[in-house]
Amino acid sequence: MAYLDLDNMFASPVTSRPQPAAAPAPTGFSALEWSVIALAKRDTLRSLSGPSRMSRAMGSLFGLSTASRLADPRLEALRRMAVYAWRRGFALPMAEIQNFLAAGFAEAQIETLVESVTGMRVGAQQKRSIAA
Repeated sequence: MAYLDLDNMFASPVTSRPQPAAAPAPTGFSALEWSVIALAKRDTLRSLSGPSRMSRAMGSLFGLSTASRLADPRLEALRRMAVYAWRRGFALPMAEIQNFLAAGFAEAQIETLVESVTGMRVGAQQKRSIAA
């Protein structure tokens, strides 16, 4: 016995409907994200760790301030990754990469970030060594 769907009589079967293609992973950043990357240039690796009691005491005594974290956790993950990219290039800690991906960024954005900061491409060294 066959079933006849009278409510959707002219609809095509589910299996023959074209499935929407998965959206490609983003490779770029928004203007706000680019500004966070640019501001991270002046931050040091030391700014990524929380201030100790001694540094807070010295800061209040001499008026020195430490770099504060960003309020948005997604932008803070981007700032941390950008600081590492500015200071270390492609030598990024695995924990920071995982935090970056967990914040909603894509792997392709890591490469875009490091390439824009360092001016190097991943395969550029291999191509130069082959040509020489």
